[in-house]
Amino acid sequence: MSEQNPYGGAAAATDGPKRVRTRHFQNAKRDGIKITGLTSYDQLTARIFDEAGIDFLLVGDSAGNNVFGYETTLPVKVDDLIPLTRAVAGAVKRAFVVADMPFGSYENGPEDALHTAVRFMKETGAHAVKLEGGERSRKQIHRIVQAGIPVMAHIGYTPQSEHGLGGHVIQGRGDGITQLLADAQAVQDAGAFAVVLEMVPSEAARQVTEQLSIPTISVGAGPHTDGQLLVWTDWAGLTPGRIPKFVKQYANLSGILNDAAHAWRDDVANGVYPGPEHSYE
Repeated sequence: MSEQNPYGGAAAATDGPKRVRTRHFQNAKRDGIKITGLTSYDQLTARIFDEAGIDFLLVGDSAGNNVFGYETTLPVKVDDLIPLTRAVAGAVKRAFVVADMPFGSYENGPEDALHTAVRFMKETGAHAVKLEGGERSRKQIHRIVQAGIPVMAHIGYTPQSEHGLGGHVIQGRGDGITQLLADAQAVQDAGAFAVVLEMVPSEAARQVTEQLSIPTISVGAGPHTDGQLLVWTDWAGLTPGRIPKFVKQYANLSGILNDAAHAWRDDVANGVYPGPEHSYE
């Protein structure tokens, strides 16, 4: 049964899937149930992933690469992500929707971060926000959580800091584990309900997972976390060029769409389409 609206208004659905909440992430960690997450940038994929039972959908600033064609996520603005997040949130019935806070939307301090988070919650229907950084983002996370907005943290390799990190470099190796653990503890203490670990060694991710009481979500951080998150275009075979080592491809949609486009072009050129069955009398 779906949860009921305690404030009246439109009648809530009495059947269908139950909405994933932050407490379900905590329960999953406690019970050893793996959490699943995918990026989504539109209502079509959101609906498919929701029906497939994916637990949360991240409207990531990776839209910079996968929607807008940028080389990095840095040019992405809040106004770019708000309509995408609104589309995803409006399409799902069960999945928990997380809005990514892009570069420049929270670095100026806690009040700046809260302003951005409030915009996402009021204008999109998202259920939480995500921002990068461990100790350096502790005050921003705390301020947002104080306002009643759930925050998913993101540590390890943080794409918005790629120039400062020297490129796509694995984090948490050697002495780097000390900073990784400190960042993990900082975001938990600030009130984050979960934390993404990106591109860190699996042993380091295991140590973080054992240290924290909140769930850890792996993006290329190995199997010893409480959940996994991937950019959907990577595993679906739509990303051109080389994909990250940690990605397993489950489909080749690029090949399928290419074949379909060629077939349609040939049918039009040869007068096969539209046929009588596609025409109105």
